[in-house]
Amino acid sequence: MPSTRFGAAVIASVAITAAAAIAVIAGPRKADVVVGGLPFDAPLPAGAPPAGTTLVIGDPTTQHVLEHNGWIKDLPFQVKWAKITGGPAVTEAFHAKALDVGSVADMPPIHATWIGIPIKIIAVRQRLDPLNHPIYELGIGPHSGIRTLAELRGKRIAFSPGQVQGEVVLRTLQAEGLTAKDVTLVELPSTGGDLYTNALAGGVVDVAPIGAGTQVKRYLEKYGGDGAQVLPHPPFRDDLGVLYVRQETLRDPAKAAALKAYVALWARAAEWARAHPDEFADLYYVKDQGLSQADARYVVSAGGEPDIPRDWTAAVGMEQTAADVMSHQTGRPPLAAESLFDRRFTSVAADAADAEWAKEGGAPAAHLASADAKRSRP
Repeated sequence: MPSTRFGAAVIASVAITAAAAIAVIAGPRKADVVVGGLPFDAPLPAGAPPAGTTLVIGDPTTQHVLEHNGWIKDLPFQVKWAKITGGPAVTEAFHAKALDVGSVADMPPIHATWIGIPIKIIAVRQRLDPLNHPIYELGIGPHSGIRTLAELRGKRIAFSPGQVQGEVVLRTLQAEGLTAKDVTLVELPSTGGDLYTNALAGGVVDVAPIGAGTQVKRYLEKYGGDGAQVLPHPPFRDDLGVLYVRQETLRDPAKAAALKAYVALWARAAEWARAHPDEFADLYYVKDQGLSQADARYVVSAGGEPDIPRDWTAAVGMEQTAADVMSHQTGRPPLAAESLFDRRFTSVAADAADAEWAKEGGAPAAHLASADAKRSRP
């Protein structure tokens, strides 16, 4: 893929930072020992994991909710929270065996598989009304000359092949009847908060997928007067989020039992955040991320409501679409998305979300068969 000196420098800086973070986490850990080798077709262990079982988890939003509500004490295992988020950093941590659980969008599990890290998806989260609450929009550079998506041919577009942002770019090109050969893909991992907006403002790229919450808002506030704009990507879903683990982790019966417990609390935390949007905004985006209260509530509102489905059919379909698009455009081998999902976990998160929904004053939602039915929630 075409790149730039700026892109190469940023990539090198990101790689050094990620490696340093992994070294800090990996340093005191002993090598993983898989006890028993739990088969993937065997039921998940019942009951609590053995004493001393530890998981290293990179999932800061859930961490803050669990700590805020005192639910951290409900984890029947020891946890080490890792400040590792985003596909590239999680992939590096998985490669170093420095992380047990990662929280990402749809592309990182596919990318990990392609580069030889066997993984399994153990939880799925989507958004209700996803087309009106996208995760990404397309930032347009102030001096790009672009006013509509029909003008992308020949332009420089930020591209990260291991992240959902890369999928958003390729699916946008596909929808406009273009291929990667019709544009210049500037390979940049979007691991820095302002990396893509700075690249747009500096003229390094003409187009970049940026977060539809405060990132879009701040970009327009800062550069809108210079001609910057934001365009919605074509009407496809970009809202799939997952928890995934190395297959080696799931082979350990103790860790498999711990993962089952964590997935339940992960879903409970998501349902709590849905029911308490202002409190969650203050808890995470104000106190941890440093946003103003107005910006924090804006980003929560822009994200819409989470949907933790009992049926993973749509999620598997979205993962397959992502794999097919990326495979076709980058020459990677075909991948059967179904093989990435551990169906033993299918009901674990949904059961926990329904139970928390009932506690928050709603009726148990186990009978709801689709996201459309869940839209009736207040």
